[in-house]
Amino acid sequence: MGASVRPSFSEGLGGEQGWPEALRGRGPQAVSGILTALRRAGLWSPRRQLLLATWQALSRALGTMDAESLLLSLELASGSGQGLSPDRRASLLTSLPLVKRDYRYDRVLFWGRILGLVADYYIAQGLSEDQLAPRKTLYSLNCMEWSLLPPATEEMMAQTSVVKGRFMGDPSHEYEHTELQKINEGGKVFEEEVVVQIKEETRLVSIIDQIDKAVAIIPRGALFKTPFGPIHVNRTFEGLSLSEAKKLSSYFHFREPVQLKNKTLLEKADLDPSLDFMDSLEHDIPKGSWSIQMERGNALVVLRSLLWPGLTFFHAPRTKNCGYIYVGTG
Repeated sequence: MGASVRPSFSEGLGGEQGWPEALRGRGPQAVSGILTALRRAGLWSPRRQLLLATWQALSRALGTMDAESLLLSLELASGSGQGLSPDRRASLLTSLPLVKRDYRYDRVLFWGRILGLVADYYIAQGLSEDQLAPRKTLYSLNCMEWSLLPPATEEMMAQTSVVKGRFMGDPSHEYEHTELQKINEGGKVFEEEVVVQIKEETRLVSIIDQIDKAVAIIPRGALFKTPFGPIHVNRTFEGLSLSEAKKLSSYFHFREPVQLKNKTLLEKADLDPSLDFMDSLEHDIPKGSWSIQMERGNALVVLRSLLWPGLTFFHAPRTKNCGYIYVGTG
């Protein structure tokens, strides 16, 4: 057993820096067996003990799939130079399970990080049992204290569309925008310059909603639709095959469908209503807005958005492991 564990751990950890491939999809008993084999093979170290403890704590609190997705997404972000410090990771490990418990969410996902000039916004989302129900979005400046954001509205989107430049990193910061408004006095209509104040928190809500609608992704089969309507996590999903994982048609937008409603009955004839109820990435406009690559010797497929640079999606073929993270300026 020691011989079989040795290469998978050394490759998966990448010099003890990455996420151990040997743990992917394993239950508590399997993890204990790996732990014992490592000790016997003389491959144990404090860092590996910390990684295992982190994985076990996250698995208990968030569920195995979401725990693996969180750590792997953070590792992918580190590869682009935007990783989290050890204390920030530890804070997420502590706070996200509390968010899930206190708000009574079915799942909590670490959405990503929006970079500000003064501070960064760390974003998490809470999902209900119906996976396509409106998600609750929270932000934090320290990965410990989380504040709930209001849902996005059309008024917010229109109001914040005029704001340009980087985020400050201060939710109370106000942008000033001068616009012309028509004033009617005594039957005469004239234009007057009015200064409009726009809070950064409102802009944050708007940007997260835009990114979610444009580039949040889920692989085909990860969710299923019941005959009565609610969308649930597919517990029987075992991942895409290697050939399917290389196709954009195997990935859907993680939101209510828009294009699907415009398809004819003939176009819908070959679709499985329990699985194909969201919009496929292959029909995205503009064409070529996605980069798809195989990494780690075809063990991981990575999609990157060219429309919203900083959005990275990953899926390990033939496993349930998938997720996405956004790290960028918004």
